[in-house]
Amino acid sequence: MDIRSGIIATIILLALFAVFSFWRGMRTLQSARKMTFYRLRRQREAGGWRLLGLAIILVALAIWLPLFGEPIAYDYFPPSPTPSLTPTVTIVPTITLSPTITLTPTITDTPAVTDTPTITPTPFLPLAMQALFQSSVTPNPGAIFSPLLFSTKLDNSQAVDPTTVFQNPVGHMYAVFSYDQMSPGAQWTALWIRNGEIVHYETKPWDGATGGFGFTDWNPTSDQWLAGKYEVQVFVGLEWKVVGRFLVQGDPPTAVPTITPTATATPSRTRTPTLTVTPSFTPTSSKTPLPTKTSSPTKTSAPSSTPKPSSTPKPSATPSPTRTP
Repeated sequence: MDIRSGIIATIILLALFAVFSFWRGMRTLQSARKMTFYRLRRQREAGGWRLLGLAIILVALAIWLPLFGEPIAYDYFPPSPTPSLTPTVTIVPTITLSPTITLTPTITDTPAVTDTPTITPTPFLPLAMQALFQSSVTPNPGAIFSPLLFSTKLDNSQAVDPTTVFQNPVGHMYAVFSYDQMSPGAQWTALWIRNGEIVHYETKPWDGATGGFGFTDWNPTSDQWLAGKYEVQVFVGLEWKVVGRFLVQGDPPTAVPTITPTATATPSRTRTPTLTVTPSFTPTSSKTPLPTKTSSPTKTSAPSSTPKPSSTPKPSATPSPTRTP
């Protein structure tokens, strides 16, 4: 702790002791009035006045310290750290090295800090959201909102174990706040933004009381909780009221329904009709050519032996009757 910090801490302690001494002295004087014995009452009053005097001395000392205490302390304790800065001047000869000159462009990288103005501009409500307004009630410009608390659990409109860093899978997210001086029926809007892109929103007339606790929530599927920086902006009418930010880390879980397409393999059992190959056994009926053995009746050639009756020439012996002379 340096001298300045020590003096500030001493001033704060003196102020606290002065307040306590003043309060204690007033209580002592009030209690002295109720005492019946004169001597005891005078002693009690003297003690009260001493406490009041001590409070005045402490206040005076607290005023004197910042005006004269710090210069006096530096007279007795000169700041030694300043000579330690001089060795850094000895580093300047290293600038003569050409590589150190190449380091100067790294100093030009400091304009990267100029990215911070992306946060400083006040949020505004997109025209697409303004087109969704339904309320005609004029919002109260004096409405106030507390900082947003982010949690995946809610108990009586209160965030349970709020934090700003969440690990996937996230689930149902709540942005809880307290509010006051709200106009019932006034249009209010909550935008959920991830890396500068709106991923969820809600806008509707205010249906709560003029003061209390409220929340805006988002419950997407698990694969929609992508890792990144998230921001929730709350508007009343067109006026921005509060912004809260949180971080989601880790990849979202893969969608389980992708396994269901494997169930389509069951229709592949329709290959069972390929057993219709059995009708290919119909060639067994082709054995009907067995009856073609009817060629055996071709033996009818045997009747061709009918030439045997050609032996009828025997009756040609009829010339015997020629003895008639």
